[in-house]
Amino acid sequence: MSPSAASTRPHAACHVNRDRAQLRAETLVIEEPLEIRIVSQGREEAVTVTMRTPGADRELALGFLIAERILRDASQVKTIHPCGQRSNVIKVELREGVEPRLKSVARNFASSASCGLCGKTSLEAVSTLDPVVSIECLAPPIPTSFLYGIPQRLRAAQQVFDLTGGLHAVAAFDLGGDLLTMHEDVGRHNAVDKVIGTLTATDWQPSRTLFALSGRAGFELVQKAAAVQVPVIVAIGAPSSLAVQLAEQVGITLIGFLRASSFNVYTHPQRLEQYVPQMQEAV
Repeated sequence: MSPSAASTRPHAACHVNRDRAQLRAETLVIEEPLEIRIVSQGREEAVTVTMRTPGADRELALGFLIAERILRDASQVKTIHPCGQRSNVIKVELREGVEPRLKSVARNFASSASCGLCGKTSLEAVSTLDPVVSIECLAPPIPTSFLYGIPQRLRAAQQVFDLTGGLHAVAAFDLGGDLLTMHEDVGRHNAVDKVIGTLTATDWQPSRTLFALSGRAGFELVQKAAAVQVPVIVAIGAPSSLAVQLAEQVGITLIGFLRASSFNVYTHPQRLEQYVPQMQEAV
């Protein structure tokens, strides 16, 4: 299998612009959790779960352990191998007498800004989520006209980004197009948490809300939206394969590549005024 085949997956999307909606095949980058385990002195311990694109998992695990100073260098490792048939679990077996530095793992990963799932130490903790969002068509459906203005409105509200260029933004809009709140953070998952925390202190209707993301749509962001029953996510960037899979499962309408004149709908387009009914039967 070529590297591109291992890291991407085809998926049907409804490409919508101001004139028409057209079904077409898109390519998603694969996002899956990888659990890293250490085997030392006859003991096996889960170190962390990180979201990644499959490929070079041995190198990822080794680099992670060295960069976090859990191991000194590669000479301390005896073998690195997948855990049986579960390619999303990798074991790092240490040489006799090597003691990994695991005491500060929880402290290090709890403050990670790169991924909302870093710090979880069980793959099962991120692999299941019950459907919580109704997939019934909204009445009235969401007008696509206001979606085209979201990129500009989101960018205009990013005050700290203008100064630093280093932050993610997440905004919440009601389905009529009014901005409810917006937050920035170096971690996109933190920005979602700030939005949810702000709105829960108000008379908020999650079922009449959409989240707008300044970057890509990853699994952990869909997971957070599902947890509070927000039915629509729009992203300026691309969605990952696991984000699309979860959105389909829980009933979220997921939109990516949102621009001033077009966007792609990856799941549950029936909530929109303009959509392709046969989407579910495509690629």
